[in-house]
Amino acid sequence: MGSFNTSFREGFILMGFSDWSQLEPILFVFILVFYSLTIFGNTTIITLSLLERQLHTPMYFFLRHLSFLDLCYTTSTVPQLLINLHGLDRTISYEGCVVQLFSSLALGSTECVLLVVMAFDRYAAVCHPLHYTAIMHPHLCQTLAIASWVGGCMNSLVQTGLMMAMPLCGLHLLNHFFCEMTVLLKLACEDTEGTETKMFVARAIILVVPALLILGSYVYIVQTVLKVRSVAGRRKAFGTCGSHLLVVSLFYGSAIYTYLQPMHSYSESEGKFVALFYTIVTPMLNPLIYTLRNKDVKGAVRKVLGRGRYSV
Repeated sequence: MGSFNTSFREGFILMGFSDWSQLEPILFVFILVFYSLTIFGNTTIITLSLLERQLHTPMYFFLRHLSFLDLCYTTSTVPQLLINLHGLDRTISYEGCVVQLFSSLALGSTECVLLVVMAFDRYAAVCHPLHYTAIMHPHLCQTLAIASWVGGCMNSLVQTGLMMAMPLCGLHLLNHFFCEMTVLLKLACEDTEGTETKMFVARAIILVVPALLILGSYVYIVQTVLKVRSVAGRRKAFGTCGSHLLVVSLFYGSAIYTYLQPMHSYSESEGKFVALFYTIVTPMLNPLIYTLRNKDVKGAVRKVLGRGRYSV
């Protein structure tokens, strides 16, 4: 095993979108704009939720963690992709590939758990409004946030460890724009059915179990909202949860497509474009989804801008 993987210490060549070389300049501009918007939008949410007292609630505490996750996730892959698209350098070292694999899996897994925590927060707010502050007290919020990060990192540690223990052989080419696990698996040069099964179970646990928990929480939320007689009350409750449900659908839809389909049916060409969606598009959309119809965030923006204007 050592002799196989030793040859890969030289690193890998990321093919990226070289199959569609005519698209690379367009993709470069598209991704640069989306990455800039991602940084601006998520940084704005983090800053506002820290500065404004009205946003010092469990919902915005978890949203701040989600924004930080999105910033880290896109930054773990997009700068490398921009360099790749510009044609300056398509190589990545073996160590860099391992770090990128671990970080992308850890951040993605953490988001899976964090979205469950956010669903629980919405469940408590809608189904138990009178006891909401007692249920979602600061100590519990901090514990749930830490558990999300620890759970995500542990899942990534298991999958990265299993991946790196596999003997790799063949060409040093990765038909992707970052070190994606599904592409690295194709470099395995022996029967890896047992290891792949273990990795599939780990992926299923971090994707399917949270998705079922979120679905269950929204069943209770819908049942509670339908009992509300006031149309305005129903609209407010659905508005509170709708943004979170949309984010969940976008994230889990693309992740399940990528990680829970059989390896023999995985298309690298399709996989690259799906990966663009969950590494770039979704993190850019999250701030917009959570803030466009959110009066609290709009009010906080006006306050901050007003203070800035008066200070000048």
